[in-house]
Amino acid sequence: MAQPHRPRSGKPVATPRSEDRPEGDRIAKLLARAGIASRREIERMIEEGRIAIDGKPVATPATFLTSLKGITVDGKPVGKIEATRLFLFNKPTGLLTAERDMAGRPTIYAALKNALPKDTPRLMPIGRLDMNTEGLLLLTNDGELKRAMELPSSAIPRTYRARAFGDISQAQLEELIHGITIDGMHYGRIDANLERRTGRNQWIELTITEGKNREIRLVLEHLGLEVSRLMRTSYGPFELGGLPRGTAVEVPQAQVEKFRKNLLRDNRQ
Repeated sequence: MAQPHRPRSGKPVATPRSEDRPEGDRIAKLLARAGIASRREIERMIEEGRIAIDGKPVATPATFLTSLKGITVDGKPVGKIEATRLFLFNKPTGLLTAERDMAGRPTIYAALKNALPKDTPRLMPIGRLDMNTEGLLLLTNDGELKRAMELPSSAIPRTYRARAFGDISQAQLEELIHGITIDGMHYGRIDANLERRTGRNQWIELTITEGKNREIRLVLEHLGLEVSRLMRTSYGPFELGGLPRGTAVEVPQAQVEKFRKNLLRDNRQ
C-alpha cells in the first residue's frame, strides 16, 4: 500500500480514508489518547474550529493522521502521547465532578491540586459522581481508556454502599437482579445485598454495570427508602480500600497497561 505523502518539513498530512483500510487513526482518537479531551469533546472542538493542522482548521472528525505533529488546539501545539496514567481519588461530598462551574460551586479539581503530584498531566474523570456522592473516582490522562470504561457495552461493575432509612427486605432487593423500570427508564441488573440494619436505618451494597445518571438513588427512592449517604467503593478491579478522604494515589503502570490492553482488546471483539 502506498505510504501517505509527507511534506519536506516532515509534518504529516491528513490521510484520505480508503474503503478497505484507512492509514493512521482518526484525529479524535489520537487527541483523546494524548489526554486533550474525550472523543466526543474533541468532535465538538473540531466543530468550533479550535483544532488545526499546520494552522488550518480541521474540517471533519473523519480525518486520519499518522502522528500529531503540526496539530494545535486553541493555537497551542499538542505534545507527544504519554504513557497512560490512572489515579484513584476518594471524592468527598460537596464537590462537582466538573472542571468548572458557572455558579461558582467547588469542583474536584480544587481538591486535586493538593492531592496530586505537581508533575501530573491533565486528568479526566472516568464517569461521574454527583455532588452528594462520595468515594472512588478514577482519573486518567487517556481519553480512549476513559471512553472504553464508560461504555455500557463494557459492562464494568461499579459497587456502592448506601445508608438508607425505611423498610426493605433482602427479598425485595434480590428482585433488582432482573432490573427495574421507573418512569419509563429501564435500569438493568442490580446486585443488591442488605449488609446490616439498626432500627429503620440500613446499609445496602449495590453493584451495577450501566451507571445511568443518579441510578442508585432513584432506584432506592422508588423502593421507598431515603438515602442519607452514598459512596462508591469499587470500579472494575480498582477499589477504594483505606484511601483517606480527599486524597489520591496512582495505580502502578504495569497494572494500568495490562488492564487497558485487555479492555480495549475485548471492546474490539
